[in-house]
Amino acid sequence: MKDITIQTDITIRQSMKLLDKTAEKCLLVVDKNRKLLGTVTDGDLRRSILAGAQFSEDISECYHKRPITLVEGHFKIEEAKQLLREKKLDIIPVIDDEGTLIEYLTWVSLDDVQKPARSLRNVPVVIMAGGKGARLEPFTKVLPKPLVPIQEKPIIEHIIERFTDITCSEFYLTVNYKGRILKAYFEELQPDYNVTFVDENEPLGTAGSLQLLMGKFDKPFFVTNCDIIVKADCVSLYEFHQKGGYDITLVASTKEYIIPYGTCELNGDGHLSHINEKPHYDFLINTGLYVLNPDILKLIPENKFYHITHLIEEVKSRGKKVGVFPIDDDAWIDVGQWAEYKKVVTQL
Repeated sequence: MKDITIQTDITIRQSMKLLDKTAEKCLLVVDKNRKLLGTVTDGDLRRSILAGAQFSEDISECYHKRPITLVEGHFKIEEAKQLLREKKLDIIPVIDDEGTLIEYLTWVSLDDVQKPARSLRNVPVVIMAGGKGARLEPFTKVLPKPLVPIQEKPIIEHIIERFTDITCSEFYLTVNYKGRILKAYFEELQPDYNVTFVDENEPLGTAGSLQLLMGKFDKPFFVTNCDIIVKADCVSLYEFHQKGGYDITLVASTKEYIIPYGTCELNGDGHLSHINEKPHYDFLINTGLYVLNPDILKLIPENKFYHITHLIEEVKSRGKKVGVFPIDDDAWIDVGQWAEYKKVVTQL
């Protein structure tokens, strides 16, 4: 059984990385004597970040302090199974009479329990695949960017698999540069999902071609760039978008930048105030994965070069809501850059 215990002095950033590393949905917060203090999920961390918490802060204000537990020797396996089902839990801590953590139960440890499938059947996915991919030359002198290979498959298949894993089966590919090659590839592939091509007669930016899909959708849909691999929980992302009442939700990756020098801070009269030795700065970076409501497509001008950032600003100017769904920096790879491409070839 994996060790998913942490103490309250661990940072938000470290917790996000540990959740990603263990592939669990929850971490168990204990004291130095392993007394259970609570639980923390990716949702708890996300809410703290959106409320203004810094990634370098500890989790003492983030975690859930009254988790559902079972007491050793005072429950039957059938009761544990029922609790997992009814409360839609991923993990139940088991404690002794003194509150000390003994173990935890999961869908896997109770191996005859079928975890309810988390799926987004019939939710459309739009992949913006019309760009030239100049950053990946010379590959893109020959191939459209979505067909640049990563190991035995092109980028676009890695992207699509992330969505077919949650039962999405309707894909719309906006194409321009070397679009005929991309169409021929999918004609030869004959996938078990549906692919509809949306032709840009000229380059329309990162959102202009979405206007061509107006009237096609009756529910929120995904939009993704074709040169990113995002290991986000897309079911949670979709639920976050709907529950928050957002018109657009963007996925943002945490990024830490360390300046490898001492930086000088001046006071009002130009004298040195103090020196920050190798300061750390935290940012949320737009990854290129979104959830959009279909009615905002009418805000996109027809046949005009238009970026998604223009659409976001237009949505905000009209008093509509734009949500941000934070993920760990290890969960996002921008394959459109050579340095990241070379790295991901050895990782996937």
